[in-house]
Amino acid sequence: MPDRREDKRPPGVHTGHRKRMREEFLRTGAAGMEDHRLLELLLFYAIPQGDVNPLAHRLVDHFGSLTGVLHATYDQLVGVPGVGHNTATLLQLVPAVAARYMERSASMDGQIVNVWQLKELLEPYFFGQRDELAYLVCMDGKSKVLATRKLGQGVVDTVQIVTRKVLEAALACNASQVVLAHNHVSGVAVPSHADVDTTLRLKRLLAEADISLTDHLIFAGGDMVSLAQSGLLYR
Repeated sequence: MPDRREDKRPPGVHTGHRKRMREEFLRTGAAGMEDHRLLELLLFYAIPQGDVNPLAHRLVDHFGSLTGVLHATYDQLVGVPGVGHNTATLLQLVPAVAARYMERSASMDGQIVNVWQLKELLEPYFFGQRDELAYLVCMDGKSKVLATRKLGQGVVDTVQIVTRKVLEAALACNASQVVLAHNHVSGVAVPSHADVDTTLRLKRLLAEADISLTDHLIFAGGDMVSLAQSGLLYR
């Protein structure tokens, strides 16, 4: 059933508006559309009738941007007047589907020759996440990806990278080299002192098993920082 909490307008108001917006999107794409208009178009499919433009504005104003809306939790969304179960579920579904699409689209069948290939490979795993996550990319001696293993998940800013899990994952894949990656949900990709200390400790441990830790990547808000490129991996 469609949401019934949304404002309804009398029939005839904005006649043909939805059709015109759909046609505009199909003709020109999203590039020229403002956040609230894109969101309005999306809301058509949760709320089949009525004027959803006020709700689109309300959501963007409340969360600051379209990105903020799509990053909001279910409980935060239904706390906005006019947002019901269908609308909140649809808005939660959009980033989840986008993340799955990005993950499936990333193809790394050949060698990893630069850090931007690693960014393409790993970014989908962190897209839209509200908790900190840690992953390990396992590669052979020719830099071909063998597997990408999840190491752990924590609440905001408290993910723990357990040494034993890193070593077990690398050995299980028979990896010759690995890349560690985790995200900062604060939105700032600058490595902390704890990040650097953990990296250097893991590097020494893996070296004892003849496994090279070639980089530690930190993701935040679409940005990525490489500890290797920053010179922090070689202290």
